[in-house]
Order: sequence, then structure tokens, then C-alpha cells
Amino acid sequence: MVAPKVRAENVSYSYDGRQVLRGVSLDVPPRSITVFFGPAGGGKTTLLRLINRLNDLVEGTEMEGRIWLDGEDIYAPGLSVARLRRRVGMVFALPLPLPGTIRENVVYGPRLAGVRDQRRLSGIVERSLEQAALWDEVKDRLNDPATALSGGQQQRLCIARSLALEPEVLLLDEPTSGLDPVSTRKVEESLFELKKRYTIIIVPHSVQQAARLADHAAFFLMGELVEYRPGTEIFTTPGDQRTEDYVTGRFG
Repeated sequence: MVAPKVRAENVSYSYDGRQVLRGVSLDVPPRSITVFFGPAGGGKTTLLRLINRLNDLVEGTEMEGRIWLDGEDIYAPGLSVARLRRRVGMVFALPLPLPGTIRENVVYGPRLAGVRDQRRLSGIVERSLEQAALWDEVKDRLNDPATALSGGQQQRLCIARSLALEPEVLLLDEPTSGLDPVSTRKVEESLFELKKRYTIIIVPHSVQQAARLADHAAFFLMGELVEYRPGTEIFTTPGDQRTEDYVTGRFG
């Protein structure tokens, strides 16, 4: 049996006294696409952010349980959050390119990590943009402003920027929610290639996208994990009536 890349163990989380997650436990296998889906407010994005420790500075919160990365408790005292975030990258719903050129966006992280060799940086740029399915579109304009790219290209640039540090896990929070169908398809195609090397956890923008992408899928409802099964099963033969109602559009 393959050891999980990420494990959540009885994770509960509250904000200002309002419980957002309740006793969530699941194992995320390596080199696969795991989907967190369900109605808004179900706790999907919260769990995603907890895996990256993005909520560390949010006041009025309380977390119980543990989250493991390769068997290491990521909330253990003394753990380097900077090192964790190099291992676990995150891409948000709204493309947020940094000021500067396309190339500068991709090399930003490696430079902060101390990489100075220009040949190595050029290799990182090409590799990352290729993995994000963007290289062929921008290879002759790397010195153009990143903001000159289309919305879909900007989102793939943000994926490339995360990949520049070669994270082990890539978290994506509705990365195609504002994109047109063509751009959405390109992002999804890149994810199918990326899962050969990375562990991907994504909050999709629709049930249809969840069904297209999921190797494994977790259905969240009001802070609870209702069920977690292989994608081929959960979208065809849900094991819980609430999941079936949501998948078939009868929910609520």
C-alpha cells in the first residue's frame, strides 16, 4: 500500500467561534489529483490553506487535529514554515502575476532561495513554463510584462511560478473560475501532465470539472467530510444521498 503524501487526522477548525471544519480525516495519495468539492462554505478552501499554513496569522482561530506531509507533522513546534511552503505550493482563483516581466515572475522564488547562476535560472524558466503548458506561447516574449498576458495565460504563469521551486504538492483553489473554456481546457490538460511528477489537490469551480479531473474526490458539506472515494466511483455511484443530490444537481 502506497503511503499517503498528505494526511489529515481528525482536523477541526474554527474562526471567531464558528466551526468551519469538523473532525476531517483523509489520506491524499502521491502523484495524483485529489479534488475537494461541495457547496460554498463547506470547508474546502480552509483545509487547503491549512495544508500550506496560510492561516497562521489569522486571529481568532483554533485548530485541532494534525496534518502530516510524508509523515511529518506540519504544525510541530520548530517546523520551518518557509521550508514547508517550498514543498507545498499554492495557486489562487484570481491570477496574481507579480510586477515585472514573464521571466522575472518565474525566477522570483528561485532567486529568493539563493539561485544566482543565469544558466540555471534560464533552465528553470523553460522547465516551469513547459510544465504549465505556456512555454510555446511566450518563449519569444519572456521580457514582456506579465500583465500583458491574457487571463488564462496569467493563471498558467502563476502555476509556473509555483513550479519553479519544484514543490512536492501543488494546491489550487478554483484556478479556472474566471477563465474561458479554451483557457480552462489548457489548465486542465497541464494538470494531467503535472500529476506524473507532483501531488495535486484542487478545489474545482464546478462538479463537472471535479468529475473530469479527480483521481480521488472528497465531498464536503457544512464543514464535514461526507465521503472520500475514487473519482470514478463518487461521480457515478455516490455512497451518500447528500453527495448524489449534489452531483446530480438536486441539492438544496
